[in-house]
Amino acid sequence: MEMQYRIDWLRALVPFLLVVAVAAGGCRQGNRGAEKLAEDSSAAQELDTNLAFNNITLEEADEQGRVLWKVRAAQAIYTPDQQTAKVKSPTGQLYQDGKPIYRIQAREGEILKSGERILLRGEVVATDTESGAVLRADRLEWQPKQDVLMLKGNLRGSHPKIKLSAEQGKLLNKQRRAELTGKVNAVTEDPKLRLQTEHVIWDLKNEKVMADRPVQVQRLQGDKATDQATANQAEVDLVKKTAHLKQNAQLTILEPPLQISGNSLIWNVDQQTLVADQPITTVHRQQQITIRSNRGRMELKPQIAYFNGNVNATAQNQSKLTANDLTWKVDSQEVTATGDVVYVQPDPPATLRGAKAVGKLQNRTVVVSGGRVVTEIVPQQDLVPGG
Repeated sequence: MEMQYRIDWLRALVPFLLVVAVAAGGCRQGNRGAEKLAEDSSAAQELDTNLAFNNITLEEADEQGRVLWKVRAAQAIYTPDQQTAKVKSPTGQLYQDGKPIYRIQAREGEILKSGERILLRGEVVATDTESGAVLRADRLEWQPKQDVLMLKGNLRGSHPKIKLSAEQGKLLNKQRRAELTGKVNAVTEDPKLRLQTEHVIWDLKNEKVMADRPVQVQRLQGDKATDQATANQAEVDLVKKTAHLKQNAQLTILEPPLQISGNSLIWNVDQQTLVADQPITTVHRQQQITIRSNRGRMELKPQIAYFNGNVNATAQNQSKLTANDLTWKVDSQEVTATGDVVYVQPDPPATLRGAKAVGKLQNRTVVVSGGRVVTEIVPQQDLVPGG
């Protein structure tokens, strides 16, 4: 039959057992004297030391009478100072403001300082009741007054939208946030991305995963990594299905073969688009064409890129094109530039200016137009001005 006790009741129980034990010793034959009384006192202390309960439910409440935690255990053994209860096979619930927030279980554990801390060890499982996230670890520590649930050692977590592992982590229920530290590996389900870093903040309420330290991000197809990125920081929005790469960000796209760098790259993995709201550098790894601009937007499936503000395009053959705006058809390598266009090529040497340019930099075949002048650049031929 299961027994249920509050911690306050147990604190009153132990002194009572001591009194009973000492009184029992006093009722025996008086000729045993002081030596026997000492033996009886020792027996009482032994009873105190081995105060144990089987199949017991323990719980603690706050000043308002609201439950802080409730733990069921196959056995609970209290230390003589009544400050620690060692429990075996504990299962139960942790509460906040009278409502259950975590379900817990483990092989063994300790309840310290009349319930101010709970320590669990061995095959620890903690379930967040609101999100359904399940976290497993070697050890758990719950501090109800600080609203901190800490998990350490071989931490693994699962959720319908993310799976993760780390050396340790902590949950802050009121903030609806989890922090993971040490060799963090997080795989999001949609978009299918893998994040590897040393520290991750999981915003459970807004469904965001944030890395505030250098991070590697990989796009997964099955278990195989395809497109890859690095950055000092990253934020994956599981609702918008985007990855925002920040500070020294570099994204390597497999197809088309592009390397894109900047301090702010917003990557929509599902729609295969990329938006840069800060200066961006794009390199075509095969054609060796480099384009720099203040801002940019790419549609990776139709392979079209749009660059805006101080656009500077350079080909491997040293031909250069600057403009206010530029559209690049990556597959055909054709560029269309508008606004204050300047085209420069070294051989044959030429500098051309106009309002618009269309052509291919790597072939040095560019048509520059503007006002009354249209100039065509043809390799190895003289420039022919048009009227």
